[in-house]
Amino acid sequence: MQSFEKLPFTYDRKKSFMDQLGDWIGDVFYDILPEAGFEVRDEQIFMAFQLERAFAEKKVIFAEAGVGTGKTIAYLLYAICYARYIGKPAIIACADEALIEQLVKPEGDIAKLAKILNFNIDVRLAKAQDQYLCVQKLEKLRDDDEHEQVYEDVSMTIPAFVYNNAAMQEFHFYGDRKTYPDLNNETWKKLNWDAFQDCSVCEKRHRCGMTLTREHYRKASDLIICSQDFYMEHIWTEESRKRKGQLPFLPQASSIVFDEGHLLEFAAQKALAYHVRHDLLEEILERLLSNDVREEAAVLIDEIISHSMAMFHTIEKGTNHIKGSDRNELHISPQLISEIKEFKMLLAALEDALVFESEMYTIEDYQLKIVEEHLDMLQYSLSLLAEKKNVITWVTKAEGVTTLVIMPNLVEDVLQEKVFSKKLPIVFSSATLSTNGDFGYISGSLGIKESLSFTVESPFNYKEHMQVVISDKPEPIKLNAVLEVLKKTEGRSLLLFNNEDELETFKHITQTVQGFSPYKFLFEGDQELSSIVHRFQSEEKTSLCAIHLWEGLDIPGPSLSSVIIWSLPFPPNDPVFNGKRKNAHEPFLEVDLPYMLLRLRQGIGRLIRTSSDKGMIAIVDERLRTDAELLEQVKAVLPAEVEINSIL
Repeated sequence: MQSFEKLPFTYDRKKSFMDQLGDWIGDVFYDILPEAGFEVRDEQIFMAFQLERAFAEKKVIFAEAGVGTGKTIAYLLYAICYARYIGKPAIIACADEALIEQLVKPEGDIAKLAKILNFNIDVRLAKAQDQYLCVQKLEKLRDDDEHEQVYEDVSMTIPAFVYNNAAMQEFHFYGDRKTYPDLNNETWKKLNWDAFQDCSVCEKRHRCGMTLTREHYRKASDLIICSQDFYMEHIWTEESRKRKGQLPFLPQASSIVFDEGHLLEFAAQKALAYHVRHDLLEEILERLLSNDVREEAAVLIDEIISHSMAMFHTIEKGTNHIKGSDRNELHISPQLISEIKEFKMLLAALEDALVFESEMYTIEDYQLKIVEEHLDMLQYSLSLLAEKKNVITWVTKAEGVTTLVIMPNLVEDVLQEKVFSKKLPIVFSSATLSTNGDFGYISGSLGIKESLSFTVESPFNYKEHMQVVISDKPEPIKLNAVLEVLKKTEGRSLLLFNNEDELETFKHITQTVQGFSPYKFLFEGDQELSSIVHRFQSEEKTSLCAIHLWEGLDIPGPSLSSVIIWSLPFPPNDPVFNGKRKNAHEPFLEVDLPYMLLRLRQGIGRLIRTSSDKGMIAIVDERLRTDAELLEQVKAVLPAEVEINSIL
């Protein structure tokens, strides 16, 4: 339903909506924001009127805007007004779950706009499923001595209606990851929803915090903010959820904004991955056996379970752990291919048997659909692996459970069909979308055939406000360089790492090397991430150590006075990037180096967030000592006017 009366300007139906919106946005930038004391920049105004083209023509636009451009304010003005004009919310998909909180924090851009423009903005968060507590998993901890206190503390937060079936009069929020900031990531994984939870048979599914929140955010009138991972999961599951009689995760949108849009390809690949587990298949099939199935089908089910167990034994024997990654490389042997093909024949026989069972009405229809969907997934994903149709595969092992992951290497065809063929304004916003002004790499990898684009540089005076130091020395001299930066900025540093191994190594160093004892460190993983970020911002002389904050983190002021790059952010030697390397003529130049430089630019961009910010960038990587060409590439992504010094 269109809500013209809610537009922040008087709308004349006889005139072009976009013309009237453009006039109002001009008033906002030239009059309203300056009168409110807001710093408006020429780059921001230029960006705003470039975005108008995308909304007027309903096209994809790559909006590459440097740090400090004010790109969020620009796209929010269009997204909110267009949502009210069309009568459907805009979806803003951020880099990850931790960063969606940045948009809605009290001092964030949405709150500023609402106050300055004097209108309410209906914004709701749509977090991924793994960001919610699973009551069933919580109950399993009841008798776990190691986590007895965790069970007691968390169970106290569960509303009474979950257990007593009392009527709910209004939306009741509970179970969000943010509700439990003191739980570390390892403990949270024992409590949260995961991809192998079968919600369809959960008796509490209609009183689940995740389900209730989903019903709440679907009713948003202005903005729904989610992660790119969750948006892609919505895209890939939309049709299957409809077949099951379920609503898609997200409602139809008036427009889509991909904030930090350079990361969308990875989110798409991750969402399209297929996860195969023996224990889950066994559980689903044994549930079938509880029905009055024919003996022929029962024998076939037993044979499939036995064959699956043998196949996973072969998989486990053929894996090698990849250092710095939670993934294990899989050797696809002729024996494994043979077992997969035999397994697929058994699955096909069971699918035929289930057709007969459905005609006998011996299995409840909904349960039968779940089994059929799972068998279809197994058949399709294993076919991709057996035929090696441009797929990437790896194995993960956690808590004694082995998971085979099968992922398409290239996703552009699927994205083109399911996302970019829609006649919608779609905005890619990031400081790093092009390579030397060319947007061909990102548009090609995403399957975007037609798009608009523009680039605006950062307005900040980096020469006066940013110091850059480079240390190419090995440990322990490297540690002295880090300590010198910490000393100069009294802590107040963001330390960026590539993986958990690096983070844990540094954590151990801070606990054992005397020089680090005067400083206070916060480590990603010890608490819920947005809570750690808030502590970092509010507690003086604190350093934040993180893996996932290269993008999107926005902390102006002295709390973040230095950024220390522990090592150059090259992609890991894991199956995902190995797959990209296999499709490249020169893997280092086409895959590794561009990825590293883009991520480095993002990390550097965390330092200067306002025109008054000052600070230091420190890059401490010994590879720069032996590779002169690499050093020049690193220097080239730094602001041109900044002086570069060596340290220790």
